[in-house]
Amino acid sequence: MMIEMADLKDKVVLITGANKGIGLGIAEVLIRQGMNVVLTSRTQQKADAAAEELNRLGGGQAIGVECEVSDYDSVERVVKSTLQKHGRLDALVANAGVGHFAPIEDMTHEQWHETINTNLTGVFNTVKACVEPLKESKGYIITISSLAGTNFFPTASAYNASKFGLTGFSQSIMLDLRKYGVKVSTIMPGSVTSHFNGHTPSEKDAWKIQPEDIGQIVLDLLEMHPRTLPSKVEVRPSQPPSA
Repeated sequence: MMIEMADLKDKVVLITGANKGIGLGIAEVLIRQGMNVVLTSRTQQKADAAAEELNRLGGGQAIGVECEVSDYDSVERVVKSTLQKHGRLDALVANAGVGHFAPIEDMTHEQWHETINTNLTGVFNTVKACVEPLKESKGYIITISSLAGTNFFPTASAYNASKFGLTGFSQSIMLDLRKYGVKVSTIMPGSVTSHFNGHTPSEKDAWKIQPEDIGQIVLDLLEMHPRTLPSKVEVRPSQPPSA
């Protein structure tokens, strides 16, 4: 039996934290499928640079917008401008995140609050601002959590707390929203080649998941038949270095 695939051409997706790393990798895959991408960064300059890079690829159109996800008003402005520009919103990829790692005695209040406010409250803000237009389009919410959302490790009290919370948040809103035809999935990657936590990618990262691999997972979710919902996707490198 032939499986009917979703037609994604000209659909509109908002991706937070998409000027580099996982967010940019996701945007690139979706642009190549003809989707229109609104990508956010904390600075307009970085958002514009990423959009310019994506628009050279052909396919869909990319627009860069400055946004601070921990500020609900900032997110709401992005959603309103998206609706004014495109008239619809079909998917949200809540990707923006930060990481501060230190033993609890060295973790500062500022690091704790930035981690929780970005990784958890920021996703709440983004979903809250997008939920009504996504109900209208029977759209899709994809949150980018982490394997750290179910596996704790030392020096990660803030990061673990934010990602455990994000995983739980995502699974709960999945139950809230599926009655409206809105799908919710959370992707939980392990080690990804990215600029996360000040890292500079290099050839030594070849064993890690690549940002475009996460983009392919997002595409697979968006193309899946409406009757089926993978609510949580764990992904890890297939060949990590030997200890």
